[in-house]
Amino acid sequence: MRGDITIRPETAKDFADIIRLVLRSFSEGAGGDGADVAALIEEIRMSENYIPELSFVAEKGGQTVGHFMFSRFAISAKPDGTKDAGDARKIAMLAPVAVHADHFRQGIGTAMLMQGIERVRQAGFEGITVEGDYHFYNRLGFRTSAEFGVYPTSGFPMTEPRCMMAMEL
Repeated sequence: MRGDITIRPETAKDFADIIRLVLRSFSEGAGGDGADVAALIEEIRMSENYIPELSFVAEKGGQTVGHFMFSRFAISAKPDGTKDAGDARKIAMLAPVAVHADHFRQGIGTAMLMQGIERVRQAGFEGITVEGDYHFYNRLGFRTSAEFGVYPTSGFPMTEPRCMMAMEL
């Protein structure tokens, strides 16, 4: 665990820094301009699924170097995405995750998420879902979500099923 990184819940004072970080992180790293990710953050914050105490910033030397958030997530136990009463499990969704472009490939993302996963566990969640690079998330303990009988609720088949992952807590 990195001792030089502080993870704390985001506050309204962090919002502008977070958006700048996300826009730069995605434009220089993950692809795209990051506008869709910034919009996702705002959408989550305005929804009933937002969990302020599980939305984090990572700081190093007083600078914001990362952001990630967990929110409530409805799941389906059926491959076609339809829901039933049995889908009320307490599941968190990890999205989005961003590291400041000046700090790529320094282990900050891993350090952030290991601490965040533990806080989600302490909050009483049964599992976490994430959609992203399975090469990265598999190293943290995530597995393809279909292994847990968890499928996207959108009804649209994913072109790369390994990108939807889950972790049992």
